[in-house]
Amino acid sequence: MLIKEDISWQSKDGLNLYAQSIGSAEAQLTVLCMHGLTRNHKDFNPMIQALGDRYRYIAVDVRGRGRSERDPQPKNYSPTVYAADMVTLLDHLQLQSVVLIGTSMGGLMSMLLSRMIPNRLRGVVLNDIGPVIDQFGLERIATYVGEVRPFADWEAAAENIARIQAASFPGYGSEQWMAFARRTCHEIDSGEVLADYDPQIAKSLGNVKPGLLTRLAMWRLFKSMYKRPLLIIRGETSDILSQKTLHKMIRRHPNASTVTVPGVGHAPLLDEPEAVADISGFLKGLEADA
Repeated sequence: MLIKEDISWQSKDGLNLYAQSIGSAEAQLTVLCMHGLTRNHKDFNPMIQALGDRYRYIAVDVRGRGRSERDPQPKNYSPTVYAADMVTLLDHLQLQSVVLIGTSMGGLMSMLLSRMIPNRLRGVVLNDIGPVIDQFGLERIATYVGEVRPFADWEAAAENIARIQAASFPGYGSEQWMAFARRTCHEIDSGEVLADYDPQIAKSLGNVKPGLLTRLAMWRLFKSMYKRPLLIIRGETSDILSQKTLHKMIRRHPNASTVTVPGVGHAPLLDEPEAVADISGFLKGLEADA
């Protein structure tokens, strides 16, 4: 049985933040799990259940999501600030060596952390994200982020999520959509169901400028990952990480591997058999090199 423990810490600017530790603190590896834009720590529950109890996982709620405090200054909803919060968390837990698993926005945080604390990282798993983000995918996400309204019940919430995410997970049925809703929403006092994030995070999308200077800066940031093993996971039909960008990442990184999750878009949940097999192998390889 997996051991679960709540973690509370405070950011440098005074926000109360939350994470959940799953697994033994005596494990050979500690894995810091960082979610995507509208998700929270529960996004990693399927992956952790599939991987088992060999390692310790720390799944975070980035500020403005889940059980972490909402930020009164929306300008702070940025990967740079989130990454600084992760360093504060690692200092709070006195962790000097971790593996990073970052989904989408969490992958951008992983790139930043590779520059900020390179000597504390054992390896990195990037889930469906790279230095170049496809504009089509950004525009798709922008159509629903920030439009937070309460749903009458869990069934209505699940139906809405299915409508938004159907193209990314075409094989899902009603049970899977309900599980998706339970991970990404919460019930409020009225009994209605609400997405579990601050709608003000939508403003951060306006700061993404996919021009030449941004791309050059992102590739320079990616270069900071070259000294650590890297596993890149891509959804077969992803509209965020293109095959062209993926191939370029593999060519440039001296110690990178990749796996494509068939029939899935942005972003794989990481409980798919292909993802589980490669993440497990990647972590065992890092453990062996310790």
